[in-house]
Parts: sequence; C-alpha cells; structure tokens
Amino acid sequence: MKIQDIQTYQPRLKVLNKKQAVAIHEAALEILASTGFKMEHAGVLEMLMDAGCTMDRDERVLMPAHLAEDAIISAPKKIDIYDQMGERVMPLEKDNFFFGTGSDTIFTHDLTTHERRRTVLADTGNFARLVDALPNMDFSMSMGNPEDADIDQIYVQVFAQMVKNSNKPICFIADSGKDISQIYEIACLVAGGEGQLKEKPFLFNYSEAISPLYYPENVMEKLVFCAQKEIPICLPSGCNAGGGGPVTLAGAMAQGIAENLAGLVIHQLVNKGAPFIFAPNVSVLDMKHTVVSYGCSEWSLTQAAFADMRDDLYGIPIWAFAGSTDSKIIDAQAGSEAMLSIITAILSRCNVIHDVGYIESGHTSSLEMVIMADELVGMGKYFADGIPINEKTMALDVIDRVAKGPDNSMFLSDPHTFTNFKQAHFLPELMDRSRYEIWEKNGKKDIFTKCNEKARSILASYKIKEKSLGFEEELEEMTAG
Repeated sequence: MKIQDIQTYQPRLKVLNKKQAVAIHEAALEILASTGFKMEHAGVLEMLMDAGCTMDRDERVLMPAHLAEDAIISAPKKIDIYDQMGERVMPLEKDNFFFGTGSDTIFTHDLTTHERRRTVLADTGNFARLVDALPNMDFSMSMGNPEDADIDQIYVQVFAQMVKNSNKPICFIADSGKDISQIYEIACLVAGGEGQLKEKPFLFNYSEAISPLYYPENVMEKLVFCAQKEIPICLPSGCNAGGGGPVTLAGAMAQGIAENLAGLVIHQLVNKGAPFIFAPNVSVLDMKHTVVSYGCSEWSLTQAAFADMRDDLYGIPIWAFAGSTDSKIIDAQAGSEAMLSIITAILSRCNVIHDVGYIESGHTSSLEMVIMADELVGMGKYFADGIPINEKTMALDVIDRVAKGPDNSMFLSDPHTFTNFKQAHFLPELMDRSRYEIWEKNGKKDIFTKCNEKARSILASYKIKEKSLGFEEELEEMTAG
C-alpha cells in the first residue's frame, strides 16, 4: 500500500458564527455613531472633525461607520516583527501565534527568598534574559514598574534593561510623547539607524485607552507617534465585563470593538497603511473580590470570539493574553488557569499573546510562572500541529517487521523508535512522568521547585549574543540623568 502525503489538519477552536460576528461589529459601529467618545487631544479632535466626525451637545465625538470601514481596509493584514539582530521572527498574519510576557507589575516573586516583594530594575533584565533563553517565548515585556527607577524615566529605563538582556522582539510601554521619543532613539541605536528600524522593526507598543470610550491626550500622543514612525501598536481598552464595560459579554465585546475601531481610525488618518494590532480586551471584573480576573474562562472565550471576527471581518492581526493566573503562588490553580488560556489562545489562533508569567491577577510577576508556561505552550503547540499522515508516519513496514519478528518483539527495541521518538512525541522537561521510586530518589520535587531551579540555572549561566561594539556605552549615555 502506497500512502501519499495528506495535508495535516490542525485543530481549531471557533466560538462565533458569521452572523454573530456581524451583529457585534454592527453594534460597535452604532456605539461610535450614536454614543460616541471623549477625545482630549486637540490635534486629533480637529483631524476627526475634518474627516467627517461630528460633536454632540455633550462634546462627544460621533463617528460615521464609513470611517471605520475605510480604516479596516487600509490597515495591514500582515505585520513583520524582527528580532534585534535583524531576523524576521514574528510574521503576524492569519494563524501564526507568538507568546511573550507582560508589563507593569508592582510586585514580583523573589527567586531566592520566595517572598512577594516590590519589583526593581534588575528584575526587568532577568525576565528579558529568561525570555531570550526559552524556546517558546517569542517577545519580552518589562514585567514590572521598578521602585528604583526614576518615575519620569521608568519606561525608558526598563526598555534599556530589555535591550541589554535580550535580542528577541520587545513590546514596550510608554507614558507620553516625551518618553516614547526617547525609547525610539534607543531602538534606532539598536537597529543601526531610523531607516533600518523602519525596515525591520523589532519593537511594538502597548497603549491603553480608558473605558468606557475615553481617549486621554497622552494616549493619543503615543498613537500618533507610532503611526508617524510606523511602529506597530496595539490599543486595548479596559473593557472588562462589569467594570469598564457592561456585565454581559456580548455588550462588553461590542464596546471593546468600538474602542479599538476609534483608535484604528485615528491611527490610519495619521498614516494610512501604518501597522496596527487589533486589540479588543474583555475579561471580567470579579463580582466578589472586585479584581480583573486573569484566570477566568470568560477572557479566553471572548478572545477566541475576537479571533473569529478577525477571520470573518477584519483580517488584522489581533492581540490576546495567556499563561496567567489569579493564584498567589505556583500551584494547581496556577497551572490549570494558565493551560486553559494557553490552549484556547493557540487553538483560536490569536496572533500576539502576552501576559505570560502573571500571578495574583496581574499584580505580581513570577519567573517560575514563565518557566512553567513555556512548557505548557510547548504542549499546546504540539497539540495544535495535528497528526501528520504519510507513509513515514503510518509506519506499515515497521508494524510488519515487528509483528513478524521473534516472540515478544517490541517496538521499543526497533531502530525506527529510536530514530523518530523525539519528533513523534512531546517530551516534557518539567512535568514528571517518572516512576514513584525515581521521583522519591530525586528529592520528591514539585513543579514549583523544578521551575525555580530552572530559572536560577538560566540566570546564572545564560549569555545573550552581544550587540555591536560600544553599544552599552552609547546606551548608558542616552539613558544617563
């Protein structure tokens, strides 16, 4: 029997049908046209009025639907992100997905004392170096608001830490037009010039509007800057069901889409065709504890639904989250919540997936959580790749050989097994499959202990590839004072 190669089916999660996607989109357009939004940036407000928006008696901007539809058409459907060495590593399009850490935590879990403490600048460097070393982490974020950084330079200083400790792409935060300009200068230094950075961007920006439907001046400064410089940007809102948006998921999704469409319109009016990552953001405000949940099923459900809307309506790469937990420690809750978000983000083919390593509902970062999530992502990738069907994988000749061999023949001893087992199976490093006696002999280590040991080992021994000669001296000059 001759078995031809058959295209592998890759499992896919769908939440919305086309009619549901269209209904949410049309509701978003109605919100923009009827409810409108507040705009604090005078220049952007003037631009919107010139483009055909109007103002109601409460000074809310009302946006006609055609502006949103035009912006959807003009926004790129593919965005190429490079690493800091100039290699294309994150082609954001269609079903491609990439994982990275989060930002702005106030606390971190100390590797040595195991205590929750305030973050410092060195933590940002440690997280970036860990990401650089891990096979399933694709980009870095700061993972902290360090208490030892100058308050007006905090985002510049954490960006400097990330470029010193990693060569992978960076998703960065800024406060306003002032510090984003400084970060841009550092990025140009890394890339070798403004032209090189524009040709091969290794950074993209995360900014947030304020729900419901409010756009402060500093947020618009960053949006305009990124559009002008063609730095990819995402602009999620705080549309968490029951907090920044209605408690029902459909309503919160419609509002989140509206808030993103307004940002997209402004972005494309500034520079038509500039790269924009679509970023509706709908978790839930827990009604019992009034925290935004990072372990809830609802957030995984809504971002899978947004992936359906990307497929059916927008085509623009989308932003998502995964690998986080509401738990305060690395325990069964942390693992189960992280895996739910990871596997659903992968199966719905979200494109840019951040917040890996958050614990305590995003208030605390954890190196151990990043380590564990890296392996969970590897498991998810294996599942999402599906089952290849071809002559080699069907192994009929192997079955024939072993079945007709001596009594008690086993596939374990056949050369085919030795040659193919590393590719045919997912082989975990942290998940323990050993027999009890071996586990006992090796110290009865739980998953937290293993993650802690691996993180400490990487930070003690891993070296990143050096950038150009004199880079650190120039960086030091740019960030001094």
